[in-house]
Amino acid sequence: MKAAVIYPDSESPRYAEVAEPQVQNENEVLVTVKAVAVKHLDKGIASGKHYSSVSQPATPRIPGVDGVCLLDDGRRVYGMGVSGMMAEKATIHKDRMVPIPDGLDDAIAAALPNAVIGAAMALKFKAKIQAGDVVLINGATGVTGRMAVQLARYYGAKKIIGTGRNQQSLSELPALGADETIVITGDDVGFVAQLEALHKTTPISIVIDYLWGRTAELILSVLKGNGMFTNPVSYVSVGSMSGDLIQLSAAIVRSVDLQLTGSGMGSWPKEHVAKALTEILPAAFRLADEGKLKLETTTAKLSDISGVWERNVPAGNRLVVMV
Repeated sequence: MKAAVIYPDSESPRYAEVAEPQVQNENEVLVTVKAVAVKHLDKGIASGKHYSSVSQPATPRIPGVDGVCLLDDGRRVYGMGVSGMMAEKATIHKDRMVPIPDGLDDAIAAALPNAVIGAAMALKFKAKIQAGDVVLINGATGVTGRMAVQLARYYGAKKIIGTGRNQQSLSELPALGADETIVITGDDVGFVAQLEALHKTTPISIVIDYLWGRTAELILSVLKGNGMFTNPVSYVSVGSMSGDLIQLSAAIVRSVDLQLTGSGMGSWPKEHVAKALTEILPAAFRLADEGKLKLETTTAKLSDISGVWERNVPAGNRLVVMV
């Protein structure tokens, strides 16, 4: 079969012929792959730079942790791979697949799960979003940030504030559900002033942060209390596109009713992962099929993987490899 293969001497895959994967036990099933999204997660694992990465064996390997595939009986499902998914055939976990509505496009179905899980797990389980919450999404112009805007609205947020560096993508957020937007330009004083004004009139109750780094320091400084009672704030770190480290004053932690946590692989209990597959993703597929969740994709052929692996797609777009 044909597949995208990463060889030990490279971090980028090549289109090559490899042996078909074999089912190893009764909890696995062999599938025909239709579409696989290229995500930061896939690239991070492939390069060994993602925190979940283990030592990579000195053997060729196929990237892709999940995708859209066909079962032997023709049913189309989203599946989490046992073997790498960027291939004509793959093995997936029987208990980690979700049916896909007939009307939903393969590329959208492949791109949705990572974005939905990256947003919903933080909103529902880490922040415990409630109707009426005021939600700040730091880094709302990326694929997952844009999904977080839409899901926050779906989950009942009263007000949604989105920040981002891409002005074009930021201008599209109101159509997705954002009430306010703040562009990140490097002007710390201006950023803080805009956020302070919003926090003063409608206190922020949830922060979903895909950037971390300097903007996280600024947001936390805005949340800092002055010795009076403060509203509870759930601050959830999901990504670190702007840097892995921050300086955090102890005074901030002591002066505000703050819950600081993270959302990612390793931080989710089994019951939450189970709900992601049985409740969150089925609902998201249904909403997308009804046109109520929006996600833009750029598609490419598996045979062109060498040239598209590092392709820069427009902000808010997800690259999807069609097999």
